Amino acid sequence: MPLDPLTSTFAALADPTRRAILARLALGETSVMELAKPFDMSLPAISKHLKVLEHAGLISRGREAQWRPCRIAPASFKQVDGWLGNFRRFWDESFNRLDGLLEEMKAEEAAKAPPHTTRKVRVKKEKQRGRTRG
Repeated sequence: MPLDPLTSTFAALADPTRRAILARLALGETSVMELAKPFDMSLPAISKHLKVLEHAGLISRGREAQWRPCRIAPASFKQVDGWLGNFRRFWDESFNRLDGLLEEMKAEEAAKAPPHTTRKVRVKKEKQRGRTRG
């Protein structure tokens, strides 16, 4: 059964070697030989990783004489970013609700605090600002 593009993309991103290859390609296009240098694996193993990344649409490979430069293909990243953007909005809204709740709790605590405590806090703040009444 063929995988949908987003599933192929996340499956490709699940491997740390592939993510490291993408991090290198984010600096600019390069050859397979250059991509393989930092890894302790064979060129055929690196080629297999590149095929997975290419199949997922995360990279593209060109041909210039005997050199096959690899480069990032940004379209798949936009798809992933769009998908993750839904969750970013969810977390932003959740944090905003949490901030609101914390402000309400602080206001309730301040309202419950005995006047003596409130005065001490106010005097302390005034001293910090250099506005004491003596």
